[in-house]
Amino acid sequence: MSISIRLSRGGAKKRPYYRIVVANSRSPRDGKYLEQIGTYNPLLAKDSADRVKLVEDRARYWLGVGAQPTDRVARFLDAAGIKERAARVNPKKGEPGEKAKERAEERAAKIAEAEEAARAAEEEAKAAAAAPAEEEAPAAEEAPAAEEAAAEEQAEG
Repeated sequence: MSISIRLSRGGAKKRPYYRIVVANSRSPRDGKYLEQIGTYNPLLAKDSADRVKLVEDRARYWLGVGAQPTDRVARFLDAAGIKERAARVNPKKGEPGEKAKERAEERAAKIAEAEEAARAAEEEAKAAAAAPAEEEAPAAEEAPAAEEAAAEEQAEG
């Protein structure tokens, strides 16, 4: 029989309250347990002393007998200084998934295209601002030629 130290849920709907119990690992979550060694009320503030209550000597006894705490209970035991919990390192924890990465790449590509278009528009505007003096002279030459051609057509017609 393997023994675990785990949480047993009580309380009302949307108002959880947990007992920290020692139970056979095969018994149901809220079912029969060997002993209650504490309580956990997640609705209280994190710095509240009543949030987690443990009977330390019983917790030490059950750990000595070979009971295995669940991860959440192991955190409580570590915070109480009863049992050291090895810190786990998960380098991929905050990393987005593949689909999120694809969406980010697409967004970055669209932004890059928009920036390139903005740069091109700025360059065209600068070129247009720098070149009006050069462009006005040929346009002035073309305009009288066009007027003369129009006058000739009217004379012929």
